[in-house]
Amino acid sequence: MMRLWGRKSSINVQKVLWCLAELGLKEGKDFERIDAGLHFGLNNTPEFLKMNPNGLVPTLEDGDLVLWESNTIMRYLVSQYDKNERFPKGVAAQYSSEKMMDWQLATLWPPLRTAFLGLTRTPEKDRNYDAIYKGYQTTNQTLTLLDRILSEQDYCSGKHFNIGDIVVALGVHRWVLLNDTFPEKTGPRSDLKNVDRWLNQLRAETYFGEFADKELNIVK
Repeated sequence: MMRLWGRKSSINVQKVLWCLAELGLKEGKDFERIDAGLHFGLNNTPEFLKMNPNGLVPTLEDGDLVLWESNTIMRYLVSQYDKNERFPKGVAAQYSSEKMMDWQLATLWPPLRTAFLGLTRTPEKDRNYDAIYKGYQTTNQTLTLLDRILSEQDYCSGKHFNIGDIVVALGVHRWVLLNDTFPEKTGPRSDLKNVDRWLNQLRAETYFGEFADKELNIVK
């Protein structure tokens, strides 16, 4: 049985859990999940660091194979376990999805991460509210690109739902939650109708709602 290390509140663990659900793989039946990271600890133990020297979650064990980096784990799972062809096949579908996964890591997440960590992982007395505001407003500008893409196609990865949608949607969902929770600290959230339509579509058609936090996990 596969073993997944990581707490459910981690965006990167949520990516993998959502992907597993779309593949029809169930926790307790097809894989074991072990809470790790933040208050659960375990990720700095010698045993964990032997698997993942970064000391981060998620980490996946599948037989003798050990993988870290959430996007790589997702690619592996689709390549090995998509028996019912939940995700589209072919070069065009794969790389249309891959580019959105890279875009999320390199372009969307860095400014959003500043706001997210600043408001959920940093004690209030240590928060840099100017940096938080700037990070959130930069994310507003960045997501206008996604809104344009979604004005021309149903999913950010193309005509069909793919793992690129999983990666981007969980980031966009945190953008929404931050503004809902800290509107005075983030400043206004852009009105992006195509992004809203896409998120609602994912809630209706996929397991998105099961793995997206209903509220932010704020570390005091």
